Amino acid sequence: MRVGIIELLTGSTSRNWAEHTYNSRFRKQFASIMPQAVAVWCRQLGHQAFYATYYGQKDPMRLLPDDLDFVFISTFTHASALAYSLAKLYRRKKVLTVIGGPHANAFPTDCLRFFDIVVQECDKSLIDDILQSRFNRHSIVKSCRPLENVPSVQERLAEIKIASFARGRPSMFSSVPILSSLGCPYKCDFCVEWNKPFVTFPTESIETDLRFVAENFGKVVVAFHDPNMIDLDRVLGAMETIPLKSRNPYALSCSLSVLKNSRLARLRETNCAYVGLGVESWNDYSTKAGTGKNVGWTKLERIAARFAELHAYVPSLGACFIFGTNSDEGDEPIELTKEFIRRVPYVWPAINTPAPFGGTALYENCLRQERILKYLPFHFYFTPYLAMKPLNYSPVEYYEKLVGLISFATSLYISANRVAKTKNFALKTLQELRTLALRNQLLEMKRILRHLKADKSFRRFHEGQHNSLPNFYYARFKQALGGYAELLSDAEMVPELDYPIEALQRTQATGNPAKQNQKL
Repeated sequence: MRVGIIELLTGSTSRNWAEHTYNSRFRKQFASIMPQAVAVWCRQLGHQAFYATYYGQKDPMRLLPDDLDFVFISTFTHASALAYSLAKLYRRKKVLTVIGGPHANAFPTDCLRFFDIVVQECDKSLIDDILQSRFNRHSIVKSCRPLENVPSVQERLAEIKIASFARGRPSMFSSVPILSSLGCPYKCDFCVEWNKPFVTFPTESIETDLRFVAENFGKVVVAFHDPNMIDLDRVLGAMETIPLKSRNPYALSCSLSVLKNSRLARLRETNCAYVGLGVESWNDYSTKAGTGKNVGWTKLERIAARFAELHAYVPSLGACFIFGTNSDEGDEPIELTKEFIRRVPYVWPAINTPAPFGGTALYENCLRQERILKYLPFHFYFTPYLAMKPLNYSPVEYYEKLVGLISFATSLYISANRVAKTKNFALKTLQELRTLALRNQLLEMKRILRHLKADKSFRRFHEGQHNSLPNFYYARFKQALGGYAELLSDAEMVPELDYPIEALQRTQATGNPAKQNQKL
């Protein structure tokens, strides 16, 4: 079989030089491991595999050959409209279409409108079942076997060169993705990993990958794609098996509660270049932040001090925030985040709007409370757009406060201070690219705010009082898809939301070949 595998990292072509620069240097590096694994498994099963990633560079249909038997498309929810358009074109060519990735996991029922097979959890055996046509078309499938490992870096090297390198060679922005674990023990209501058991991959596999990268790509950043690096000691131990002068810089995401003082020196010694940490909210999620029951200004004091301690050991840090959680109310969340940015200017603040992704507690609560904007296309399930009604803010209040916060975070003084406090040249460049991207988001936030204030029907849509999609979003949707927009009707732009019980009943169990068509 001739099998195409493409991952969509964005849903539209780059619109200007700033966006193109950001996408081609930075967004490109967000390529996931599982699509690469699917390509390797296809080859191991005796098929021809063609792999590509789309980050806004050109027509995605030109990234894969025309004469395919199967196409696997992996996508985030905000790029799902492009995935649906591509699926329509491939089906016209009699290519069997398969979707996987975060969107398939969150909204499988909607995916079935456009794809032959929807994959929620995957392993090599399930890929073989799909390619051997052991599933009925129009099926949601998942593997009931725990994923024990993924193909090594050496096995994925052809895909890594396509996804992360420039013309087959690493650039100063290139990274090599590694996975040491899956799942997360925390129960954050917004997180798609909240109900995934924490599973670790063999330590020997991690050591083999690190050794291969060190021997072949000495200065390339190793990016750990673990949802939450809980088993940090084991990973540090694997890094310590590499000779001191040969260790690659590496990046990871974890919780502040994991970064005990005893581990900080080991982070520096093993060449840790970046740690992304979830703060999320000043009045919630304090367990993972390691602040116990402390909230508000007390939590700020402790977290700001902790980031200052970490910076002595790790050159680059990021803090993730979500503005508009159920615990956010009034001006305090904004003022606290601004003060955090003032105190630790070298920390990149990733400020997100909440999105009700399927399968999360946030989604189910918002669905029950009728807070989801059900007629807003999935294309807008990402910052700076708001796909739900915040609990404690009107739409106008929400965007007024968000605009104020992002304006502060991207001001000339704060931006210059952030760059000045960053020593590494590549990291300085990255900070500048991030700031440009955030300023583009700020412009869109201001446009939304103007419409909310001036257009009563636009405001009523955000308040959930009517279901007619505003022309603003309709035009944005069409503009983002470009020539692909004509492939989706107005009715197909409206999401088909999943209800937990219905979704469960439609899923097929695949842990036993004899039960491959059995309904759960």
